[in-house]
Amino acid sequence: MNVLEKDLVVLGGGPGGYTAAFRAADLGRSVTIIEKESVLGGVCLNEGCIPSKTLLQYAEVLDEVAKISPLGLEFSAPILDLEKIRSHKQSVVSKLNDGIAGLAKARKVEVIEGTATLKSATELLVGDTVITFKDLIISAGSRPVQIPNIPYDDERVWDSTDALKLTHVPDHLAIIGGGIIGLEMASIYHALGSTISIIEMADSIIPPADRDLKAPLLKEIKSKYSAILTKTKVERVEASAKKLTLHLDNGEKIDADAVLVAVGRRSNADTLDLGKASIAVDERSFIVVDEQLKTNVPHIYAIGDITGDPMLAHRAAHQGKVAAEVACGQKSAFTPLTIPSVAYTQPEVAWVGLTENEAKEQGIEYVKGSFPWQASSRAMSALGTNGVSKALFDKETKRLIGAGICGKGAGELIAEALLGLEMGAVSEDIALTVHAHPTLSETFAIAAELVEKRATDTLNR
Repeated sequence: MNVLEKDLVVLGGGPGGYTAAFRAADLGRSVTIIEKESVLGGVCLNEGCIPSKTLLQYAEVLDEVAKISPLGLEFSAPILDLEKIRSHKQSVVSKLNDGIAGLAKARKVEVIEGTATLKSATELLVGDTVITFKDLIISAGSRPVQIPNIPYDDERVWDSTDALKLTHVPDHLAIIGGGIIGLEMASIYHALGSTISIIEMADSIIPPADRDLKAPLLKEIKSKYSAILTKTKVERVEASAKKLTLHLDNGEKIDADAVLVAVGRRSNADTLDLGKASIAVDERSFIVVDEQLKTNVPHIYAIGDITGDPMLAHRAAHQGKVAAEVACGQKSAFTPLTIPSVAYTQPEVAWVGLTENEAKEQGIEYVKGSFPWQASSRAMSALGTNGVSKALFDKETKRLIGAGICGKGAGELIAEALLGLEMGAVSEDIALTVHAHPTLSETFAIAAELVEKRATDTLNR
């Protein structure tokens, strides 16, 4: 059996993995990435975040056209060329793949293609090759959750990766799961011409977000989609030659041409033979780590989806930097006050910190400001009045504890709230900061002004 001796090995080349590798290389380590795919970037770049955002751009343009057509700028019906759309999507992915490969080469980071498992606390097995390491950073990611009684071998049953292949646009797409992934796919396929039905077990779409924050989105999609069913479970999906039939726990049936299962993701920890290195996992198969991303085995670290929620690329990337720094002897820790969440729907939904529900559950007394975009001149001129900006502040200290935005560009706008929360801003700090006018960003300042009772663009209630 072939044996290769390595210094620092990163298992997985996604956003967390390649970030960790690059940071460690910059700090002087000899770094090897082991990646099962032929390119770096992981699910986010190749099968998730980037392909979906590329396709969502088409959805956004079509949505803008629909809004402006009655206002004096009419367009003929769009002609879809799926081959060109797929080609553009892949070109975006390929350019980013090339960029990451170039950065790896420039840093002299070695990349080995293969599927690795643990052989011991100092060895990995890749095919018939044993790779020894001094330090290991595990960034092996996650995979879609599968639910029972679904004919996954039927090509009309999709997970998110299948949906992003855009092989065709089904007449009726039923989506099991009303979370971020399901709703983003709904935005894409509805814009391209599919009738959409959404079935969600929880009592609302995007369960973690506050109801008033996602209310503008719900209002928008209720007018577009065939059905949005909450508190509803799919008991089974029956396949016939012509259709797929979803049998619901309320006795109803939905016929569809394709079914997307988007009910979350699960850790890949169970694929790595972690027991051979005595690496501890919790009851959900997430690897247990401390704030330095160390596992219970001192020279083995874990980052990203494999360490738990939230399963987000930006969390993984920041964890990757910390793990690399600690492995290189630096004092570093992953201790963010919050991690932003964004649903890139039309309109977008983004939030940071505590939601109202969480504040109530924790017994935290708070005050809030909420500014509807119907009163925003910029939102009005941009045909985007269906939105809201809200901010939560500790009642006693007035320190920002949470914020949310629903509306055009919410994912970009939430950054101000994120920085304010991390830096300990109080309502007065935000309210007294002069924001440009007319902008959508000033809606967040007005939310703070409402708490300070000094808003003039709306009544101080």
